[in-house]
This record gives sequence, structure tokens and C-alpha cells, in this order.
Amino acid sequence: MHDTLNPAQLEAVHHLHGPSLVLAGAGSGKTRVITHKIARLIQAGLAPERIAAITFTNKAAAEMRERARSLVGRAAHDVLLCTFHALGVRILREDGAALGLKPQFSILDSDDVIGILKDCGGTTDSTTARHWAWRISQWKGAGLDAPAALAQARDEAEQLIARVMARYHERLAAYQAVDFDDLILLPLKLLQQHPEVRQRWQQRLGHVLVDEYQDTSATQYALLKVLVGQGERPNPPLTCVGDDDQSIYGWRGATLDNLRRLPQDFPTLKIIKLEQNYRSTNAILRAANAVIGPNPKLFPKTLWSALGEGEPVRVVACDHEEHEAERAVAHIQGQRVRGAAWRDCAILYRANHQSRAFEVALRRAGIPYKVSGGTGFFERAEIKDLCAWLRLLANEDDDPAFLRAVTTPKRGIGHQTLAQLGQVAAALKLSLFETLFAPTLHATLAPRALGALHEFGRYVNELQDRARHAVGHEAARAVLQQWLADIGYEQHLHDHADSPQQASTRWGHVLDFVDWMAQRCGGDDAADPQGARTPRPLLEVAQTVALLSTLSEREQDHDAVVLSTLHAAKGLEWPHVWLAGVNEGLLPFKPDVDGDPEASSARIEEERRLMYVGITRAQRTLVVSWLKARKQGRERTPAQASRFIAEMQLDPATAQEDPRAKLRALREEFAARAAARRA
Repeated sequence: MHDTLNPAQLEAVHHLHGPSLVLAGAGSGKTRVITHKIARLIQAGLAPERIAAITFTNKAAAEMRERARSLVGRAAHDVLLCTFHALGVRILREDGAALGLKPQFSILDSDDVIGILKDCGGTTDSTTARHWAWRISQWKGAGLDAPAALAQARDEAEQLIARVMARYHERLAAYQAVDFDDLILLPLKLLQQHPEVRQRWQQRLGHVLVDEYQDTSATQYALLKVLVGQGERPNPPLTCVGDDDQSIYGWRGATLDNLRRLPQDFPTLKIIKLEQNYRSTNAILRAANAVIGPNPKLFPKTLWSALGEGEPVRVVACDHEEHEAERAVAHIQGQRVRGAAWRDCAILYRANHQSRAFEVALRRAGIPYKVSGGTGFFERAEIKDLCAWLRLLANEDDDPAFLRAVTTPKRGIGHQTLAQLGQVAAALKLSLFETLFAPTLHATLAPRALGALHEFGRYVNELQDRARHAVGHEAARAVLQQWLADIGYEQHLHDHADSPQQASTRWGHVLDFVDWMAQRCGGDDAADPQGARTPRPLLEVAQTVALLSTLSEREQDHDAVVLSTLHAAKGLEWPHVWLAGVNEGLLPFKPDVDGDPEASSARIEEERRLMYVGITRAQRTLVVSWLKARKQGRERTPAQASRFIAEMQLDPATAQEDPRAKLRALREEFAARAAARRA
């Protein structure tokens, strides 16, 4: 089973007793190590259901399960393989009653959070509310509740946010709802405060493996320590797999302190380095090692490859954004002439706005492309509408879901009616849905408004009952299709679309969503932590829908050039990569933090890691481009190459390239060959 592993990988796989840290450099086979270790644990007698493998995305979890299935067969279905947030949901669904949570609690999306914060803070400004949400998320990521945040507030502005945070948490408790940060913070609180729950979960989990460990936050690390019994067991069963050189999510709470603390918190920790790269040529790896060299090292390592030297890394100086796009297109056409597929090529950049010039140039050249990291499926308004209905079915106390469902599509229930309903609900301390049937409501509302609300409430109860009994693929599909017909949702889309084509596209998304939900009711659920294949009721699946952020991409097999930000490209690879806009002020992005040299240094180090990630996405060829002038508003201002280009330490004799000249030479070469064949 393990004959394809190198010595370092074998060492990581066979270390079964006690904590280990696997330092997996880019392209060094970390997923292979995790899946083989799962197989080895099962082979050693550990029951599959006692193994937990935690990833950061549903896509990574699905890929890992498929690879584990190829090694151990059906036993892979029983492994608890999920994201941190899915694990948090599982813990809270089973044991959240100890914190006052019902099993059918709701999970709020970002729009719901912003709406509640506006109400709690008495503002209508979305920008202000988003800033509050970001700061509250930072505090919660550091493990702080509202009183602790207030105590640490640095100024009056932060004191205000801390007070809003307190009111926000009161609302969440009333709505029987949690946000994404709570899916880590509340399980941690639950396990810390309730020893019997903690012991039950520690006994259940015989070994915990964590992918992308360098991206964990302070609360995620604290949750891990409690789950494996750090300080309670002599050799906690933990395997962390990560790379300090690829830590690029400091802005969302990830901290390298977790890597620093691991040897201190786990004195018996075994550290294993994976330095053989299976992805890139040595020319590319030499540039990557040189770039990351100036960063301070927690665990020094040097990537190497058995794939040979390969083509030199090239640097292209461009006059401006349009010139850069033209050169990138010429380079991609050159690779196409040499036999590459469009999907073999990627253009990577620091910020989303950089994609525009490349999209224009690719369209002009007739080259198919797709932009990675665009609007997610679950971010579309039509899908959020349907998710609100499903959340309400799963949890009648979810007031944000109630407000969206009762007004989408419109059914003669206006804002004034809802405001009056809200006043009664506040006085009675009930949710909006419970208040629909309060005996005193008729004294507040007109008969017509009351009748419309009662009709809506009865329909929700009826739909809830049908969803509870709709088990399996076909039954769920029938209920979902009848529901859409009952509420007239297709007509609603046509009534509010800018064109028939837009309405048709949105209705297509709705039908995709119906298919997706029905498949999961039938047991086809890649996001299920245990990969179960047993049919489930629609109401049960509805409880998890808010946690999921992406639908499986149907276009993944399309032959198209990929445009992507560097953050979105992490974990991916392509034969040919064009790394664009490598300028001071772009990459590194605004490196200086006024008056704080330590923060400026930390930012440069993270930006350098981002450059390292970009370089190591390339398998065979890498071109790095920079702009001599950048567009600032309507003007062009002089720009300078990023310091990272010099840090790559490329050979000046081989680094410079004109893609247009190379494409002309290739075409002349192929034309000469064709003429020779005709002769």
C-alpha cells in the first residue's frame, strides 16, 4: 500500500503513537501522506469512525475522501472527514443543549450578520456594519466574548463595537442562531465547561489529523488541544500537516504562533520534513527557495525535485496593464502551439481588479477562460432566497430567515405589518414565527394583514411536515419542485429580472440547487463529515445547507485558461503559470504600516509567502511580469518592479523574454517543418 512513498513520507505515515508535525513543503505530497496515514491507522486496528481528518474546504475534504476510498474502500465512509466548521456543527447539534442551543439551530450567512449588526448598532450604513463584523470576527477568532472585547478596546470606536457585539449576541441567542465564528468558539466553550461532553468526544476520537495547519486560528488550535486531550494525555493522538512558508491568511485570523507553540504544548512532538517536490522543475524551485529565504524560519527546509532543471524562470517588463495582457496572451498562444491545452495555463495576480485587462485581451484573441473566485453559487440572491426558506423550516426561531422568506416572493405582507409583528414579538419575547399565532396579535394587526400572516405560517408548517417525511432523492425532489410551484418562484424571477435571459439563467441556478439538495437527501453528500450514503430526510439536510459555500463546479472539465488571485490559487497547480503585476504596492501590497515597523515587517513576510505560493503553483514554466507604469484613476504613474523579483536571484542571461518574439519564432519553426514535410 505504501510502496509509492519516499522515506520521509513513510516516517510520517508510520508514526502512530503520539503527536507529530509534518512540515509539508509545496508539492511534497501532503494529501498522499494524510490519506495513507488514515489507511495505516485502520490497518493498525483503529476503527475508521474514531479517525478525524480536518481540512479547510469542502472541496479538499471531498478529494481526500476519494483518495482514502481508493486505499481502504468502504471504510473511508466512516472516517470523520470534514472542515473545522462542519465539525463544530456536529458537536453543537449533538451536545449544544448544554449551552441552550436546540439541535435545529440556524447558521447565519454574512448578509444576515450585517443586517442584525445594523439593527443592533442603529446604523443604515453597510460599510460601517461590515467593519463591525470584521472586528467582532477578529475578537471571536482570538477567543474573546463581548465583555473581554470591551475590556481590551483601544478607543471609543472599539468600545462602541464591543457594546454592539453584546447586543448582537443577545439577538443570536433569541434567534437560536450562530454565525461562522461561533462554530469554533461555542464547541470550544462547550468542551471546556462540560467535562462529561469533553471526555465523550476525546474517547470518540482515537486520532485527529489536521490539513493546512499553518492556517489555523487561535480558537481552532484551542479546540484541537481540547479534542485530543493536551495536558490530559501523555501522548495525544494528533497529526498536524502544514508549511510555515505558505501561511497567507493572517488577515482572517490565521497565526503562525500555533506552529511556534506546538513543540511547547506537546513536548513529545515528532517533527518530520517533506522536502522532495513532485510538482515543479528545479529552476522554479530554486526561485521559490530564494524568495522565501529572507523570511525568519521556524523550521528551515529546502525544496528539491527529481524532475530535472526545466526551462528558466522568465521576467517580462511591460509598459502598462494592456501591454502586460497582450504579452501574457502571446505567451499562452505560444504554449498552445507547442501542444498545451488552454486549461494548462493560468494567470495569477494579487487583487481581483487586475483580471480586467486580461479578460479583454483573452476575449479579443478568442481564447476561452474562467475567473476563479468569482461569485460563489451560494452567494447568488436566488439561492439565498431558497436557503432562507429551508433555514426557517429547520428552525422556526430564525428571525432573519423568516423576514427573507415572508417577503420572497411578495405575498401582500408589507414592512409596516412586519414592524408591528416585531413589536409584539419583542414584548412577548417570542420569535417572529411563534408570534404569528399569539392570541393578542389580532389587537395590533388589521384582519387582512393577520390573515396573510396566518396563511404564510400554515404553509410553512405544512411544508415543514412534508420535508420531514421526504426521505431520499425522488421524494425530496418532488417536495422541492412542488414548493417552488406553490410560491410561484419562477414567475418571481421573471418579474424582477432585467431581461428574460437573466431570469432563465437564475431559474437554471434554482434547478441546479434542487438537483443538489435531492442528491444529498439520496445520500450523495461529499460535505457530510462521514460521507454517508444512507437516504436522509429533506428537513435534516436543510439544517446543514447554510454551512455549505460552494456547489460542485460543473465546468471543471472545460478547456479554459484560468484567471485567479494568488489566495484563491493556493492548493492548485498548472503546467504553465504567468504571475502578473509583481510590482511594489501590488505584490507586496502596500507594505508599509504607518508608525509600526513590526507590523510592516510582518506584512512583508506574509506577502513574501504569497509570492512563494504563486511561484510554486507552476509545474513546467513560470513567467513573472511587472509594470513600468500603473493606472491610478485616469492617470498612469511610474511604477517599480517588486523587491521579490530581485530576491528570486535569477540569471540575467536567461531571465528576460519577449513572448511575442518567441511566438513568432515558434510559428516560423512550425511553418518550416510543414514546408519540409510538403517537399
